[in-house]
Amino acid sequence: MSAQRGYGVQQREQRILENLALVKYLAARMRSRLPAQVDLNDLINYGIIGLMDAVDKFDPSRGVKFKTYAERRIRGSILDGLRELDWVPRSFRRRQRELERAYRKLESELGRSVSDEEVASELGISLDDFYGLLDNLKGVSFGSYEVVDKSGEENLVEYIPDRDENSPTFILEKREMKRLLGGSIDGLPEKERLVLSLYYFEGLTMKEAGRVLGITESRISQLHSKAILRLRARMKTMLSME
Repeated sequence: MSAQRGYGVQQREQRILENLALVKYLAARMRSRLPAQVDLNDLINYGIIGLMDAVDKFDPSRGVKFKTYAERRIRGSILDGLRELDWVPRSFRRRQRELERAYRKLESELGRSVSDEEVASELGISLDDFYGLLDNLKGVSFGSYEVVDKSGEENLVEYIPDRDENSPTFILEKREMKRLLGGSIDGLPEKERLVLSLYYFEGLTMKEAGRVLGITESRISQLHSKAILRLRARMKTMLSME
């Protein structure tokens, strides 16, 4: 396959070696949002598989830079590996679904962004327990909305099933999903919107975003989790209305 792309075995290996730093960077960045039991070396190994796949399948005639193409393949491979690991305990998934349902129910009924106190009350827990739940769910919401690259173009709709990206149906669905997601982000509370902007579009770490906003890294993580939960709840509501 590599011969079809215009380079031989040595050139292929060289290209892989040249991009190992990219794999480690992406793996470390994704690892920072995951629970402690997820091993960084596992993510790197998954990422290398994605890099090798990118090297074999990259077609420069499509007018896409190799780094852009490789990043997507690496992230996708790591996500596939995480799914196979099933690293999220069932209790965490259940609590995540409960949080999503609470946000979806309250915001649908009230027609606005709901407060932490309102969500905690809906769940029947104290505010401290609510914040503790957000801390425990760090990384559980990892997925569809957390693979957005800095341009915001490539992975906004990762949850659409794989299919021919050149087909009119796929293009139409992708455009519509971006419209819906964009509207959801615009409707987030200001601090949550700022956290997503700094983290995904400006490329800052949680700690760096905390310095910019003058709050702790833990608080940034909580704001990030709430933003993702709101987006998931709102997208489900909008898609059910389509």
